[in-house]
Amino acid sequence: MFISTVLLLAQLTVAFAVPHNKRAEAFVNPTSAGGSYARRRGGSNPADLGEPLNVIISGLSSPDVLTDDGFLNFARAIGFSTECLGLHLGGPQSANLGDGNGYVNQTVELRQDYGDSVLGTCLESLIGGNHLRVFRQNGPSADTGALFLAVSKEENVAEGHTIVANGYNIGRDQLVTNATNGTPSFDGVKYSSTLEIQTGLLPAGSTGVNHGIATDGVTKVLTVTIL
Repeated sequence: MFISTVLLLAQLTVAFAVPHNKRAEAFVNPTSAGGSYARRRGGSNPADLGEPLNVIISGLSSPDVLTDDGFLNFARAIGFSTECLGLHLGGPQSANLGDGNGYVNQTVELRQDYGDSVLGTCLESLIGGNHLRVFRQNGPSADTGALFLAVSKEENVAEGHTIVANGYNIGRDQLVTNATNGTPSFDGVKYSSTLEIQTGLLPAGSTGVNHGIATDGVTKVLTVTIL
């Protein structure tokens, strides 16, 4: 009896010692359950043109990175911040990530901050630059915690913030370069990111894409680790 009790306690100790702070999957393909890699402008109408969800922050990233506050800190480390004075023009965008939640509005929109995390996005609002929208895969069918980003480079305010030529590929690549170049940091937190390139998730070309701007069909997956 004594030996059995000791063995049971040992098993419990091992079980509780194993950290459960990592998701089991990087992400689940949204199209496998009726979702889409293209977000919709202002609603869930399938006839709406979409913009590509061209960057994924893997569910295998450090757990804090996948929270709202944690992702914001990471975004600031790679040159993005909240919108100018907290003001946002236009309605939220929606996406269906195939996780059982259907179409859900964006979690947040962030803009290039030009080196100033407080007021730099006001400059982006005027002259244009990179920006992103965040959608979280956390529904009952695919609770990976992965963050799907719609990243694109946009024109200045006089041009109505339309996307620049090749702006989806340019915006995606700029973000990934910032994330994988060394160990970016913000507010004392350092990050290291590894990159995986996925093809075949997004269709190449301009069919169904907002503004008729073609994409190369590449999705870039980042696994972000807090150092």
